[in-house]
Amino acid sequence: MKLFTAGPVACRPEVLEEMSRQMLSHRSKEYKEVHLETVERLQRFLETENAVFLLPSTGSGVMEATVRNCVRRKMLCCVSGAFGRRYVSIGEANGRDVERLEVELGKPITPDLLDEKLSSVPDVEAVTITYNETSIGLTNPLQELARVVKEHGKLLLVDAVSAMGGIELKVDEWGIDVCFASSQKCFGIPPGLAMTSVSEEALRLSEGAQNKGWYFDFKLFEKYLKEGSTHMTPPIPQVYALRKQLELIEKEGGKQKYFELYLKRSQMINKGIEKLGLSLFPQKGYESPTISCVNAPEGMSGVEVYEEMRKRGFELAKGYRDLKERTFRIGNMGYILPEDIEEMLEALGEVLGW
Repeated sequence: MKLFTAGPVACRPEVLEEMSRQMLSHRSKEYKEVHLETVERLQRFLETENAVFLLPSTGSGVMEATVRNCVRRKMLCCVSGAFGRRYVSIGEANGRDVERLEVELGKPITPDLLDEKLSSVPDVEAVTITYNETSIGLTNPLQELARVVKEHGKLLLVDAVSAMGGIELKVDEWGIDVCFASSQKCFGIPPGLAMTSVSEEALRLSEGAQNKGWYFDFKLFEKYLKEGSTHMTPPIPQVYALRKQLELIEKEGGKQKYFELYLKRSQMINKGIEKLGLSLFPQKGYESPTISCVNAPEGMSGVEVYEEMRKRGFELAKGYRDLKERTFRIGNMGYILPEDIEEMLEALGEVLGW
């Protein structure tokens, strides 16, 4: 199967080879060097002086960690799709009072809407934003939204799960307090590792947080980072892989070139989609460069397209939940070559009867 999924994604051979290294103790000086080098490379990539933690988790785990460490009572969740709603569910499951700013599926969260909402609920402590809504292939205007959040003096928590590594992200310049992602998306690494940057203000809040648990305690991560590890066993192969991927990005022209690669692949897919008479689901101008959400063709459901593509050796992604029948998704995260895209589009044309 050639993977064009929402994650996990195909991995570069060099990355997979790196993961085949023999294990070592996560308390050894050798692992400490690997861990700290990986953190330093990721800090450069994210353009941040904030602490960067590597967590044995997926992005959803860090999502919960932000609530338990940084929100005492009330939060505002920006909802433009299923993963914005997940943040709401996690906030409520942890006993927080959750306000919503929710837009119609396919529409972005805009600065004006966020400003108006924050003006009406001045007592919220933190704002959550899904940078790239994987469920509908939509990118929210994070830089502009972050400016609004900071004008209102609120903590900013950013789900960058399908954005980090594929879309511009300037943590310090944009004033992001917690920014997290997962290994199995744009960085093209097997699942099991999450990464997050955490500001001094977020760490201060964590220090005074009640009932935040042990596993995702940001202050414990901070303590053990100084020792070059984590307070539990880290997924060492994935850490090796992330170090290698960041090294390759630096050697092959830097992160801007990596972002351009994603944009070129996205443009190639979207132009092919248009030639086949199909259209994208999100509002024009806010399409994700890492995953395309495509309206199903007339006479076929999104699930039928997905199943027919599997018969031809291509694993796409089904439409997510409410959009399962109406859409299908084509991810371009991970290790995908131009010829893979050409073959996938050719197979899609066969499915559509072109």
